[in-house]
Amino acid sequence: MVSSVYIHIPFCEKICHYCDFTKFFYDEKMADEYLIALENEIKTEIKEPRKKVKTIFVGGGTPTALNEKQLQILVNMIQHYFEVSGVEEYTFEANPGDLNKEKMYILKSSGVNRISMGVQDFNDRMLEQLGRLHRAKDVYENVNDLVKIGLTNISIDLMYSLPNQTFSQFSDTLKEALQFNLPHYSAYSLQIEPKTIFYQRYKKGTLTKPPEEIEADMYEHLREEMNAKGIFQYEISNFAKPGFESMHNLTYWNNDYYYGFGAGSHGYLPGERIINIRPFPAYVEEANKSGKPILHIEKIGLKERIEEEVFLGLRKNQGVSLDRFEQKYQRSLSSIYQKELDKLTHLGWLEERNGHIRLTEKGKPFGNEVFQEFLLECDIPELHN
Repeated sequence: MVSSVYIHIPFCEKICHYCDFTKFFYDEKMADEYLIALENEIKTEIKEPRKKVKTIFVGGGTPTALNEKQLQILVNMIQHYFEVSGVEEYTFEANPGDLNKEKMYILKSSGVNRISMGVQDFNDRMLEQLGRLHRAKDVYENVNDLVKIGLTNISIDLMYSLPNQTFSQFSDTLKEALQFNLPHYSAYSLQIEPKTIFYQRYKKGTLTKPPEEIEADMYEHLREEMNAKGIFQYEISNFAKPGFESMHNLTYWNNDYYYGFGAGSHGYLPGERIINIRPFPAYVEEANKSGKPILHIEKIGLKERIEEEVFLGLRKNQGVSLDRFEQKYQRSLSSIYQKELDKLTHLGWLEERNGHIRLTEKGKPFGNEVFQEFLLECDIPELHN
């Protein structure tokens, strides 16, 4: 029933100016303590070793900020509690520059079959402004070394609408990224989040983003260039060659269940969403004491499940499968949302195609407005066979 695992490693050599994820400066002693606590959390939930799952995603922070010994401890831990040999997709996030050859071999020999690299930009001055440690040359070296050892399923993350970024600058970065001809790319517009360095600068008026129309042009250019290279958009921010879509991320967008382990991680289990403690000392203490370092459990009823099924499904280019929806909820989508479907179809923002309800090209810029329409005003009674 729970087919995916997310494991959070919160350490970074440097904190990027835009990042609001749970993260701490890497310290060898802290990382040792964290791995002990993390194992206790996993052991408490999983109980028996070699649990079968479809996908594993190790994110951060920067998992590859761990030293070689710690990285080996982590992958051994994952191999003990999960049946890695049967996993369809096993991803590690990595930062260019701290993924050396020894770490690559550790990952490859431990069953990791996908690498997701936080590249963000190919302009060194922009990387410096973002607070990134790596430079463009590090990306070339890492990709070359990964391919040499047979880790060819590589994804890179890009960002656009960066401070003072011009359309031409983003176009240059995109062109350089596509020269790698990788199977997967993710691209996100900069969001200025509270508790970040960029947020502080924004509030002081010392940071400005490109105008909305330039950001929209960047996004459209992104979609056109990816499509021209045979790298097709399958979700709002994600592009892949056929067969290389991120199976783990599709767990989220299909509203399926997944474990979340580590400081600040989120898990989604039947009837509840679990949010872990974020601060390092509190997480380590509670994980070691009880094995359940939980900050909050949100109960998810049928109403919330159905709303999320639609919100998340509409992020995918394919949209929400009508058959899958009916199988999961024993009722049709139209029996709940007929009025909303009629309204949004009339506006030209939604369409039914190949058994799916999906956003049209006209509707994609109005995604948030579309999602609002699917908020239900009252609970939905469970059906009992």
